[in-house]
Amino acid sequence: MIVGEGAEAQIYSELVFGKELLVKERHAKKYRIPQLDLSIRRWRTRNEARIMSALYEAGIRVPRIVALGEFTIYMEKLEGRLMKDFKSGRRTALQCGKTLAKMHNIGIVHGDFTPANIIVCNGNVHVIDFGLSGFSRDSEERALDMLLMKRALTRDMYVAFERAYSRSSKDQKAVLKRLAEMELRGRYQSRTIA
Repeated sequence: MIVGEGAEAQIYSELVFGKELLVKERHAKKYRIPQLDLSIRRWRTRNEARIMSALYEAGIRVPRIVALGEFTIYMEKLEGRLMKDFKSGRRTALQCGKTLAKMHNIGIVHGDFTPANIIVCNGNVHVIDFGLSGFSRDSEERALDMLLMKRALTRDMYVAFERAYSRSSKDQKAVLKRLAEMELRGRYQSRTIA
């Protein structure tokens, strides 16, 4: 049963040895040269699995990988609600800030760190969807993770999120400085039609 679909993958639920798993499968893109398509899908699948494994081993709450195929990741199914689907509180924002700081501290950026990619299970924040993630210590990429969450949260929630991030981050000054610089750029400013 399909439970989600993105630009490059389908996510479906599958029963494997009596256990319900989520399966993320990258399908071929007809607009790409076949050899290039195989290479891209293979690399992105392995990269996502490496990132998820590194995060899991570091104690960051992400789905546990059960198996890996050429273009497929089999992972545990988390029982919870997406943060975007309910009015979350300050505690959730604090957990998100701390979690993102831990990710950045081990050199991983998410690339789409928003409430749509956070599941709250039994009061705990779990991060999902690492399709745009990468290994990076670049302040710009880390600031982009912050900016995406800033745009998605209310002001009070973001203040709590940033405070928790600042307390846990090893390089918060550089990241927050870059965030402020990014917000001054035209492409990141909100636009209104007069």
